[in-house]
Formats: sequence, C-alpha cells, structure tokens
Amino acid sequence: QVQLVESGGGLVQPGGSLRLSCAASRSISSIAVMGWYRQVPGKQRELVATIASFTRGGSINYADSAKDRFTISRDNAKNSVYLQMNSLQPEDTAVYYCNAVYLTRTYWGQGTQVTVSS
Repeated sequence: QVQLVESGGGLVQPGGSLRLSCAASRSISSIAVMGWYRQVPGKQRELVATIASFTRGGSINYADSAKDRFTISRDNAKNSVYLQMNSLQPEDTAVYYCNAVYLTRTYWGQGTQVTVSS
C-alpha cells in the first residue's frame, strides 16, 4: 500500500505561485507513475501532470492547461513529488490530489485546496 499526504495549498493572488508537495509512505523509486490531479465541485477530476519512475524513463506529461506554467518533479531521497505552479489564474482554483500507481493499484491523497483570488 501507499499513503500519500499533500501539503502546500492555500490562497494566492492571480499571477502568483505555489509549490505543492506530496509525501509518500514508501520509496517512490518503486512507484511506476506519480502525478497531480485537480477537481472542482461538480466536475470530474482532471489530470494536471504525471511523472514516471526513472526505471520507466522518467517521462513527464502535462495537461494543456499546465504546460509552460507548472513543473512536476520528484525527489526519490525524500519520497516526495512536487508541483511548482506559476502564473496562477482563478481557473486553477481546485482541490489538488496526489496520485500514485503502484503494482497496478491507484492511490490518492486527501487533497489540498488551492484558491486563486484577488
């Protein structure tokens, strides 16, 4: 099993930045893919970004809405994945969830709220 704990959400003004962190309960070097998703009330959870393990080539995938503004990264030594979000806009307001795919199972964190508002 994998437990995921997100942190770093909060209130930020348009154009601002936030860095989300996701700490995993086990070594993330063994986790095939980790990622960030987001969800607003009444809508489906959507992909923000994913990053594969080094053994899987470390490939990174971004949603179109995240390209050029968000950066996903992973630190195997800290068993953590990060999402650096720049140039935030009100439409980025959502609950952001960390995701891990491990041994064919999918795990989710509890989510962290990001609110972009002036």
